[in-house]
Amino acid sequence: MRTLAPALTGLLLSACALGPDYARPPLEIPAAYPSAAALDAPGSDRDLAWWGLYRDPTLQALIAEALTRNLDLRMAVARVEQARALRGSTRLTLLPQISAEAGVEREQLSVDAIGSGERLRTTESAGLGLSWELDLWGRLRRENEAAQAELLAAEHAQRGVQVSLVAQVATAWFSLASLDEQLAVTRATAVTREQFLELTRAQFERGVVSGLDVATAEAQLAQARVSIPEFERQLAQTGHALSLLLGRNPGAFEPPDLQTTAAMNPPVPPGLPSRLLERRPDVLQAEQALVAANARIGSAKAALFPTLSLTGSFGSLSAAMTDLFSSGAETWSLGVGLLQPLLDADRNGYRVDLADARKAEALAAYEKAVRNGFREVADALVARHKLGEIERAQQQLVAAQQRAEEIATARYKGGYSSYFDVINADRDLFNAKLALAAARLNARLASVELYRALGGGWFTPGTNR
Repeated sequence: MRTLAPALTGLLLSACALGPDYARPPLEIPAAYPSAAALDAPGSDRDLAWWGLYRDPTLQALIAEALTRNLDLRMAVARVEQARALRGSTRLTLLPQISAEAGVEREQLSVDAIGSGERLRTTESAGLGLSWELDLWGRLRRENEAAQAELLAAEHAQRGVQVSLVAQVATAWFSLASLDEQLAVTRATAVTREQFLELTRAQFERGVVSGLDVATAEAQLAQARVSIPEFERQLAQTGHALSLLLGRNPGAFEPPDLQTTAAMNPPVPPGLPSRLLERRPDVLQAEQALVAANARIGSAKAALFPTLSLTGSFGSLSAAMTDLFSSGAETWSLGVGLLQPLLDADRNGYRVDLADARKAEALAAYEKAVRNGFREVADALVARHKLGEIERAQQQLVAAQQRAEEIATARYKGGYSSYFDVINADRDLFNAKLALAAARLNARLASVELYRALGGGWFTPGTNR
């Protein structure tokens, strides 16, 4: 018995695990992103959290609060703890299972079986039991490998929630600024149209203009007034959505000035497409799902082979409690069990087929996550560049419309142009200002989307990455 345990241990350690060892599948990776020049911005800091590059302390404080209190992130953290507990439980299956037991049994025996002996008998027992499945084929090791991969996948999923959360907070913050700007433009336009309506009514009383001009001025004013409560509604609901992201009850926020947020559009740190595979949480999560599926092929294959178990017990047995631990009451047993599935052989074969199919699905999901990651980065690079051009062009359009509106109003007051020239110029200027606010928002959100597509930048809270 003294030589049996070391021999079995040596056999266990030398045994190989069935199934394929994981290797990252080869993928066709582009040498550079489209519009890669946009990634070569000088002066970017890889050692900062990417949202720290936004020079707005209020936004940074809101993001920090969301990372602490957001309920979706807390749920993701709980899922990581669940996966960690499962991994710990799976690891213990590699170790011998030791149990302690004690009992008292009172029984009455059959007269036919014992004759004239004592029918009533009491038995006391106490002992230790041991059972150990020798992982000759690597089934338990593959299960442990799969559990470890699922823990890493949960951690990457948590980081994905965090990246998405930061992007959502920044998006809501910039949306508040855009809606506030559009509301301010609408209110200013309403004031201007009120003044113009008073002028038109005065000219109507003097017989200079017709009643149609007055009615048209009233309609223009009403149109601006209708837009005010709509922007107020959107502003309040966006604030409520931001409150939920922060783990608060619905509340209001003081929006920033969207015109000053151009300085908050940080440069993009340089990077290579291959690094996307190391940063994007969804890609990393998909790869760990592939690792787990690959490991379970080995686990399923190992189930086709015999299971070798070592069992043993040591204790004492007596008819009286006082003799339970006396010399001569001790008992022990040691055994080796071999279990070869027969009737379940076909079922286990199908389980191997199932594991192979699940790996094929996980492989396709991994490749899709990689391809989608490259596409999102390429789209975000183009959007960041082109939406910046649109914002600058829209600024020029507003300046031109402003001059046209001033000229049309002056000519109308001097009697050199019709009232409809003023209406058209005023309407075009109003629409151009609203479009400029939307263009500013899209340009800011393009930067947020690019960093999200890049995997949230280079920094992960609590690590050096």
